[in-house]
Amino acid sequence: MDMHISEVLRKHNPAISFEFFPPKTEQASQELFETISTLMPLKPAYVSVTYGAGGSTRERTHDLVVKLQRETDLTIVSHLTCVGSGRGEIQQILSKYQASGIHNIMALRGDPPKGSTEVAIPPDGFHFASELVLFIKQQFPDMGVGVAGFPEGHPGTPNRLLEMDNLKRKVDAGADYICTQLFFDNRDFFDFCERCEVVGIKVPIIAGIMPIISRKGMARMSELALGARIPAKLLRAMDRAENDAYAERVGIHWATEQVVDLVDHKIKGIHFYTLNKSKATLKIYESLGIQSSESLQHTIE
Repeated sequence: MDMHISEVLRKHNPAISFEFFPPKTEQASQELFETISTLMPLKPAYVSVTYGAGGSTRERTHDLVVKLQRETDLTIVSHLTCVGSGRGEIQQILSKYQASGIHNIMALRGDPPKGSTEVAIPPDGFHFASELVLFIKQQFPDMGVGVAGFPEGHPGTPNRLLEMDNLKRKVDAGADYICTQLFFDNRDFFDFCERCEVVGIKVPIIAGIMPIISRKGMARMSELALGARIPAKLLRAMDRAENDAYAERVGIHWATEQVVDLVDHKIKGIHFYTLNKSKATLKIYESLGIQSSESLQHTIE
C-alpha cells in the first residue's frame, strides 16, 4: 500500500521526486522502464505520472501507475484531470485507483482537448480544480491530494491576487501540498512562497525543476509551460553553446545551481520533470556529490 503523501513529505526533508508520462509505444515503454531502473538507486520520495487532457492517456496512465505500484516499492502519485468528465466518471476512476493500491492523486482541472480553446462541462462536471479536490476528499478521505502552483503566474489568471485566492480555495478544499510548474529563476519561486504565506497557505510547497537539454528543447519547454520565463542570462549561455552537447551542459549546470539554492533555503521538496529521461537528473545528483535523496537529506542536517 502506498504511503500517504503527507507522511512522505514529513519523512523526507527535502522530498525529491520524479515525474514520468505514459509511453505511447512498446519501445517507449521499454525505454521508460530503463529510465526508472536507472533512477531508482536515487531513492525518490515519490514518483508521479502525468495524464493527458480530455482523458487521451487515461488508460495508459492507470496501467503505468499500477505497474509501478505492483513492481516497485515506490509511492506513486497519479495525475487526474477533470476536464470534460462528470462526477460519476471521476468516481469510477478513483475507485479503480483505490482498488489498485494507488492512494495519492495530483488533482488538476486540465487543458481543453488539442485544437480547442474551450471544453464542454457535463451537467455533473467540475468547473475548477478546487471542486475536484473537495470531491476527492469527501468521497475518498484517505487519499492524498496535490494541486498545481504557478511561480510565474497562472497563464489563465493574469490577476495575481485572484490567482492566489483560487489557489487558497484549492488548499482549503483539502489539498495536502502544492507542486509548482517549472521555473528557471528561483526568485520567482521564493516570491510565490511568500504570496502563499500572505494569503494563509501553510501546506508544503514542492519546486518543479526541468533541466534544459537542447536549444530546441528550450523552445518546446517554454511552449509546454505556457510561456515559462527564461532569464536573459540563461538565453545568452544557451546562445554561446556550440551544439546541443554544450547546450545540455549549460542546462544541467543551471538546474544544478537552482537545486543547490533551493536546498540551501530548506524548501520542502524538489520535483524533477524528467521527460522520461535519466541523464539530466543523474548529472544533477552527480554535480551535487550525492547518490540518493536520503544522502541529500544528510548533507543539509
